[in-house]
Amino acid sequence: TVGATANQNGTALFEGVTVLFLAQFFGVDLSLWQQVMVMLVCILGGIGTAGVPSGSLPVVALICAMVGVDPVGIGMILGVNHFLDMCRTTLNVTGDLTLATLVAHGEPDAPVAEPASTTA
Repeated sequence: TVGATANQNGTALFEGVTVLFLAQFFGVDLSLWQQVMVMLVCILGGIGTAGVPSGSLPVVALICAMVGVDPVGIGMILGVNHFLDMCRTTLNVTGDLTLATLVAHGEPDAPVAEPASTTA
């Protein structure tokens, strides 16, 4: 479904926070433009990242290299990635449920068939 692949809010949030964390950890000062670029790429990455466990780690490595952060720091993330993956999944599923609920409320109710009138 589209929700399973395109509405990955948790993945986009994880990618952005991880890149910003690694930049701070390695002492890399990101300009405002670089931070905005990280945000935009993470939003697009949340749409295109495969819906598999740890599927966003290659995207994080790509974004790190793009803004000058050493991607070797992903090794630190791997130690807690299982827990973070559960949190990402929770956010992704919650976003899908919220969107499905909003769409369902916007749709008209199913038409009720009128009983056939019988004349005697």
